[in-house]
Amino acid sequence: MLDDYQTEQPIIYRILKNAIVKDECSHAYLFEINNYRHADAFIKSFVKALLCPEHHMTKPTDCRYCHLIETDNFPEIKVINPDGFWIKKEKLLALQEEFTKKPIMGDRKVYIINGADKLNKQSANSILKFIEEPDNNITAILVTNNLYTVLPTIRSRCQILSFQSVKQKFPEEFKTEDKLISVLSLNPESDENLTTKLAKVIDFINYYEKNHLNALLFINKLWHDYIKTKEEYDKSFELMILYYKDILSTKLNRPITLFKDEIEIVQNIADKNTVSELCYKINTIMELKQSIKYNANLNLLMDKLIIKLEGE
Repeated sequence: MLDDYQTEQPIIYRILKNAIVKDECSHAYLFEINNYRHADAFIKSFVKALLCPEHHMTKPTDCRYCHLIETDNFPEIKVINPDGFWIKKEKLLALQEEFTKKPIMGDRKVYIINGADKLNKQSANSILKFIEEPDNNITAILVTNNLYTVLPTIRSRCQILSFQSVKQKFPEEFKTEDKLISVLSLNPESDENLTTKLAKVIDFINYYEKNHLNALLFINKLWHDYIKTKEEYDKSFELMILYYKDILSTKLNRPITLFKDEIEIVQNIADKNTVSELCYKINTIMELKQSIKYNANLNLLMDKLIIKLEGE
């Protein structure tokens, strides 16, 4: 329930609780997850407090509304997820049609759009007016892991709430690959070569840091033989960002959590880079990561990455 998060996420908790108590909830919220692993549960707790006639924020003795929401059976909640790299316009048009009907339970409807950064201009345009001028009984909840990857036209129509990043703690016996699988939300059962691919991404950075532009000559062996689909590129770039962030933490004498097993290599790379260079590399990878879903030629993207990392 919502009260369970008042210590871990005090700012968002207070904003939403006050809005519910005063009946001043926004027509549209944009939640920035910041890799907060309890984000889905928090949002569901907010929806319970919003839709429940008693606005329960602590666990009720018996509440049909809260139970139906908890079990994903409440009829006035619709959830839209991306199909691959995009949210299809057809899904949003169907949502708007569905929400012209009167509620079966209660007097309010909620729709949740996961991966709001995957709304392209066409799909976003189809829903802009629906977000900006909904009926009084409709609340939109959009979710993204990075606020600035969401189209400005969407951001400007929502109240933005950013979760505080809470560092994930791992048992001592967790190896680097286990931590990465958890942090990147990967499923080892869906890819028998997953561990190899994770290792190859790190090998690529380590080779580049030693050989710089010469990495272009061996890019097939270093990368293209292992990382092929857009989804794999997306997760691989996310992994590179995490790796460089730990290198930056080492440079700043801060603790690292993900790459303790590679501490000697991490320290060596940190010693060879300035803080400004590491920040530049992180920003470069983040920038190119956003272009993956638009990029038809992924091979050229890796050439571009190496060249940009060199500051060329």
